[in-house]
Amino acid sequence: MKQQIKVLVVDDSALVRQTLIELLSSDPGIEVIGAAGDPYAAVERMKEIVPDVITLDVEMPRMDGLTFLRKIMAQHPIPVIICSTLTEQGAETTLKALEYGAVEIIQKPKVGTKKFFEESRIRICDAVKAAASAKLRVYTPVTVRPKLTADAVIPSMSHQPKAMVKTTEKVVVVGASTGGTEALRILLEALPMDCPAIAVVQHMPENFTAAFSKRLDGICRITVREARDGDTMLRGQALIAPGNRHMLLKRSGARYYVEIKDGPLVSRHRPSVDVLFRSAARYAGANTVGVIMTGMGDDGAKGMREMFDAGAHTVAQDEQSCVVFGMPNEAIKLGGVRKVMPLGNLAGEILRMG
Repeated sequence: MKQQIKVLVVDDSALVRQTLIELLSSDPGIEVIGAAGDPYAAVERMKEIVPDVITLDVEMPRMDGLTFLRKIMAQHPIPVIICSTLTEQGAETTLKALEYGAVEIIQKPKVGTKKFFEESRIRICDAVKAAASAKLRVYTPVTVRPKLTADAVIPSMSHQPKAMVKTTEKVVVVGASTGGTEALRILLEALPMDCPAIAVVQHMPENFTAAFSKRLDGICRITVREARDGDTMLRGQALIAPGNRHMLLKRSGARYYVEIKDGPLVSRHRPSVDVLFRSAARYAGANTVGVIMTGMGDDGAKGMREMFDAGAHTVAQDEQSCVVFGMPNEAIKLGGVRKVMPLGNLAGEILRMG
């Protein structure tokens, strides 16, 4: 029997602590070993038992979450998930936590509909498993509800016309999850101003994608911003799917653009890489360069196979350079990947094919 993932919840709100405990305890692969109202109480608990994963609030009394995170990473590295509210100001602070070594960002659970609670449970439990996997911990995958495919947002191509094959431009579609924020920075920072148009799905809560895009835009030669519905795909620009919304690639004549839409979780995510990749297979076909990067789970694997079948050039980040090799590995196993290469080589491959 596989060992449960031991989680310590650190948050100054008693309601948030209780909600997280309830959500995490619903998964038989996860054990909540304790909850603390601030980092000092967390340290005392960690003297008794060391967790596999910590969920950590950013704003707390006595010691803030960022300071505690730096101390953890310097003294006893443990996978940390930042649990934050959805505010623009909080997004800027929380993104700094990724630089300090946090593995994931999740939205603080709140009282809402049954659907919201169920989606929160999926996202939070999966984030814990991803964090544990990033440090080579043993985790037990659990199916808490049927996992939807991209059919829920965009119908399959089996009864649809093939994508048009003549166009003046190549387009690049990229999918990433755990470890992707840093991997995307490395990739996009290496691209020149005249690179092909890029559409990116990075699993991240809403509001955080706007702050993430703004940060990348400030350090990259290309333009990087959060996508808006109807945005044209332009050379020298990367569009990041907004958190909690699906992004599809569409085509009107010779112009590629993106559609931003609501919908259910697909492959346990919104935005979903599978949704973006399927739309690219349909509307760009062989004009697509598809890249799947570090991340937990299998989101993007089926969509990459569909791109492969449509004649796209498909590339996966290799295991050595991934924080979590889940998504690329699943795409490789489905036979949808033409090349596997290190993170540092992906930009060159995009330019070679674009």
